[in-house]
Amino acid sequence: MNGSLAFQTLFAKSNLRQLAAPMLIVMILSMMVLPLPPFMLDLFFTFNIALSIMVLLVAMYTMRALEFSAFPTVLLVTTLLRLSLNVASTRVVLLQGHTGPDAAGKVIEAFGHFLVGGNYAVGLVVFIILVVINFVVITKGAGRIAEVSARFTLDAMPGKQMAIDADLNAGLIGEDEARKRRLNVAQEADFFGSMDGASKFVRGDAVAGILILFINIVGGLVVGILQHDMGFAQAAKNYTLLTIGDGLVAQIPALIISTAAGLVVSRVATDEDIGQQFVGQIFGKPMVMLLTAAILGVLGLIPGMPNLVFLLLAAVLAWLGWWTLKRQLQPAAPEAAPVAAAAPAESLEASWTDVAPVDVLGLEVGYRLIPLVDRAQDGDLLKRIRGLRKKFAQEVGFLSAPVHIRDNLELKPNAYRITLKGVEVGSGETYPGMHLAINPGRVAGTLAGTPTKDPAFGLPAIWIDSNLREQANVLGYTVVDAGTVVATHLNHVIISHAAELLGRQETQSLLDHIGQESPKLIEDLVPKQVSLSVVQRVLQNLLEENVNIRDMRTIIETLAEHAPRSQDPLELTTQVRIALGRAIVQQLFPGGAELQVMALEPGLERLLAQAVQSGGNASAIEPGLADTLLRETAAAAQRHEELGLPAVLLVPGQLRWLLSRFLRRAVAQLRVIANAEVPDSRTIRVTTIIGAKS
Repeated sequence: MNGSLAFQTLFAKSNLRQLAAPMLIVMILSMMVLPLPPFMLDLFFTFNIALSIMVLLVAMYTMRALEFSAFPTVLLVTTLLRLSLNVASTRVVLLQGHTGPDAAGKVIEAFGHFLVGGNYAVGLVVFIILVVINFVVITKGAGRIAEVSARFTLDAMPGKQMAIDADLNAGLIGEDEARKRRLNVAQEADFFGSMDGASKFVRGDAVAGILILFINIVGGLVVGILQHDMGFAQAAKNYTLLTIGDGLVAQIPALIISTAAGLVVSRVATDEDIGQQFVGQIFGKPMVMLLTAAILGVLGLIPGMPNLVFLLLAAVLAWLGWWTLKRQLQPAAPEAAPVAAAAPAESLEASWTDVAPVDVLGLEVGYRLIPLVDRAQDGDLLKRIRGLRKKFAQEVGFLSAPVHIRDNLELKPNAYRITLKGVEVGSGETYPGMHLAINPGRVAGTLAGTPTKDPAFGLPAIWIDSNLREQANVLGYTVVDAGTVVATHLNHVIISHAAELLGRQETQSLLDHIGQESPKLIEDLVPKQVSLSVVQRVLQNLLEENVNIRDMRTIIETLAEHAPRSQDPLELTTQVRIALGRAIVQQLFPGGAELQVMALEPGLERLLAQAVQSGGNASAIEPGLADTLLRETAAAAQRHEELGLPAVLLVPGQLRWLLSRFLRRAVAQLRVIANAEVPDSRTIRVTTIIGAKS
């Protein structure tokens, strides 16, 4: 018994909301078929008015259009409700209209007598005016706005998706946040597309209201005169007043719903609702109110004008403008001046506390960029930097040093500088309140703004005003705000200098972290078989060539296997790269793609091998040969980049380290891998042979 009761309670709670909408639709449709008594008509007409007022208030208090994403459906349901009530009331009016003005209920009687004074001519004019206001003014304007918004929202979708991908790749957001933003973009497009179609419901409702009015008047005259033997004047009075009351009780809620639709599609999304925007932007400028008061005052002094009304309103506006101006000019409460410390009698001796350590990573900003990094001013750059460090740790394999942020008055107001161990490694300028439109190489037009370059990757870009953001997205630009520019540049610097960020302390912390899961593995390796400095050097060698160190278990096991035979970091790095070969190749050629690589001509390989045996470094290569090697490799890498392929050079193992160090400075995008690093399961296709005679 208790189990059955619990099941029924759970069913009622979980399905009550699910059943509400179908029951409402069924009830609305049933009103078109089933006769309703006058009391039920009063109840449903009152419910219709209350529902329209609730929809209007919800539309006014929403911050963004998506907060009322159900509005297109609500528009359809309310329209259907009004039409069903028109059908139900028409049935009652035609059947019982001869009995008196209250035949269709008290609500219709009140709208037919109280609002228009019982004069059906006045009621007819009022009804037509309401329909014109609803149909010609509000509905037409809201429909046009919805149509344009839907078009621009759909056109801007690719740019918004690119911006989300750019934030994700820069580490500013995670996968969950990116998925949420993509969903919001899709929902926004669906919403404005639905609003474009839903606005036709209101237009059709207005047309139906006019037709229903004239059909009811004609039908009422026919029924009253032919079936109930009423005079023409009496039949016209009874049925016309009932019909006009019916029309007004339906058109007023329709006008309210149309106004709500216009508010939803015409507002600009901010952190304020419509009431706050209205008061803040219209009554927030005292000079506007003072000038308006002066104009009204002059008009109020003209003979023949309603002087009292003009002067009274001018006085109210003048007082409101003066009060607002006084509040804006009121100085902020002065901060308590700090008590000056007594000057020391004599200078203190220098101590070790005067020696300030150099920050591993630093970010210095000009004074106009302080709001970006000030928590008290809602600067979100600090949160983004924390996200960058977290993403770096997940992708590269260790936790970098924290970023120390300070202001620097020696910099330009909008400039920033990124330092690594006290040395500048990156700088740029960014403008809060503006957006940087980056040209990825396939834009469809130009923008008005200040030309510049993306400080992280050197791509052509333009600083634009915020109101051009949507236009830039439509043209194919990648648009980011000022904080994102700094965060992306910082992320690029951190990744580019990952090897330098891996100090001895970070290496020890990394080993301690691995030791929590595999303590015996770490104890047997460090310091029994290999020193901490050798492990650090091996990891730095990997990071210098963009090989992440997430697979520390494989790295430690490989070092433990080969450390007894060699303590040379280069030799150990070579063995670790072979062990990580599958991951290295997977990073360059995702999935099971064929390895399309460059290779050396066999004769050139022999010459380079002799250079390695004789000197072991790049200086042993003959200058003419070195120049030719650099030129041909750079040209081949450029061709690969143009084809969308990674620039990868496949060489014998004994040449890999030499060529990687030699070519990396001239061809930054080049990756050099050894034959032994390629898994046996992958297929290799040589696309370019460097050194081949043409």
